[in-house]
Amino acid sequence: MSIELSSGTPRLLGVIRYPGSAALAAMAAEALRDAAQRAGFALTLNTGDGPAPAGDVDAVLLVGEAAGGEERDQPVTTATVIEAIRHPEQVLRRALSLPEPAAPQTPVPVPPAAAPEQAPVPPVPSAAPEGKKLVAITACPTGIAHTFMAAAALEKGAAKLGHTMRVETQGSVGAKNALTPEEIATADAVVIAADTGVDTSRFAGKRLITAGTGDALKDAPGLINRALAAAPMAGATQASGAPAPAKATQAPGVYKHLMTGVSYMIPLVTAGGLCIALSFAFGIDAFKVQGSLPAALFQIGAQSALALMVPVLAAFIAFSIADRPGLAPGFVGGALANAVGAGFLGGIAAGFLAGYVARFLRDRLPFPESLEGLKPVLVIPLLASLVTGLLMIYVLGTPIAAVLAWLTQFLQGMGTSNAVLLGLLLGAMMAADMGGPINKAAYAFGVGLLGSDTFAPMAAIMAAGMTPPLGIALATVIARNRFSQEERDAGKAAAILGAAFITEGAIPFAAKDPVRVIPALVAGSALAGGLSMWLGCTLRAPHGGIFVVGIPGAVGNPLGYLVAIVAGAVLTGVVLAVLKRGSPVAEAQA
Repeated sequence: MSIELSSGTPRLLGVIRYPGSAALAAMAAEALRDAAQRAGFALTLNTGDGPAPAGDVDAVLLVGEAAGGEERDQPVTTATVIEAIRHPEQVLRRALSLPEPAAPQTPVPVPPAAAPEQAPVPPVPSAAPEGKKLVAITACPTGIAHTFMAAAALEKGAAKLGHTMRVETQGSVGAKNALTPEEIATADAVVIAADTGVDTSRFAGKRLITAGTGDALKDAPGLINRALAAAPMAGATQASGAPAPAKATQAPGVYKHLMTGVSYMIPLVTAGGLCIALSFAFGIDAFKVQGSLPAALFQIGAQSALALMVPVLAAFIAFSIADRPGLAPGFVGGALANAVGAGFLGGIAAGFLAGYVARFLRDRLPFPESLEGLKPVLVIPLLASLVTGLLMIYVLGTPIAAVLAWLTQFLQGMGTSNAVLLGLLLGAMMAADMGGPINKAAYAFGVGLLGSDTFAPMAAIMAAGMTPPLGIALATVIARNRFSQEERDAGKAAAILGAAFITEGAIPFAAKDPVRVIPALVAGSALAGGLSMWLGCTLRAPHGGIFVVGIPGAVGNPLGYLVAIVAGAVLTGVVLAVLKRGSPVAEAQA
């Protein structure tokens, strides 16, 4: 059905509803708004936050779970939230029944005309360079923000270079847009932008580069060019005499392996912590009554979900190092770490030990070719589990358990001044790189302590992680003339992301003006973390943002917790507004 445009500028109404994730809904709205500005479309958004917009439009776009509602005269098109985030301009053009813009063609040089006395020579046109086909995978420890932001950056970078790219996102709800064997077979190169371990066995023989999501966000075109120049993986057939391409750089190994384990552990900690909190809502000792609902909730949370936390952490650290051969010894080492009281520190040690032992046996153990099939199912699990288990029992377990006991006792017995200093440090780390290695190190520290019944650091960490986007949103309101219209619109989305504990909502602002933005973010987050520790706030869930405050028992001293978050956001907003006085935008609007 074609659309008769009522004026020179196409007009479109976008209705966005996605109750499952307010953060993704905000990201979809921001992506559609930016794409409409670039394409010159008049887009009106209805996100449900205010009264329905009025006015005539040429078409209606329903995103997520938005319903058609009343009968409309205009054509109605539907799209998923992920489509709106990753391909906003395509979604808008589809809704308006407009064709995709033609790719720019490389001009063909025309040779000068031949002299009259010579026979005419037909010109030979130079072939325009063809775009390459690429595939990619993006993943991050929580699978919420960096995964999709990196995917969008890679797709834009490929389009800028004249290539096509399909990206598989391995987010918190599993893989989306999974790559097919046909797409992999026809791909010229593969980009893995992940902060967790990703199985690359299906890309054998392909040019492949592994990097972090931050690399994709900073320089997607450069990453793509390096992938196209990378050496093929094992199994590739290369023409003789062809020059070997330069090797690709790799993401830091230890960080990637640790984050893989943490990413698989987080759902267990979240489910277990909230089940325990719900049990305590019936009374702090209600779980002691056998057969009662509080007892069942406590059994699910403490004795099941949290009991699996350390084994899963160790197993998937080992999996990241050695692939599937590392799983069995990793689970064994993690279970033994629990048994000897070494907790999450023992789980980390067991995971790395199991992974490197399994990888050594897989790659270096000589074995008759006829018996090679026994290696992954018998030899590696047995030998790696024995080595890991014996070392955990006789060598590593006891000293690590002593260190964990000292750390737990120190944290639980800290005086006010020490607690505040720890909160200031953790808070500053959360804002230093917004989802990078420093941020994730502080987050992993807090998550690990939950298994040792130490809940105050996690509260400081989440409060400090919410502060940067919230403070930026506040700054765009109190100092509007120091931000561009695009930044003010992005500030609205940042407020929602901050409330959901997605620190990455501050990245666009920090990337554009790091000298002014990052100090303001660090100051506000440090204040939020320090206040949270000073006020004695605790948190049993490692994620959820402001929304877990309403769950009974999840947050200790919820009022003080809200005060810490608000104070940090206000400090960030005020400091940023002051620092922005000399910004180019402020001077242009003065």
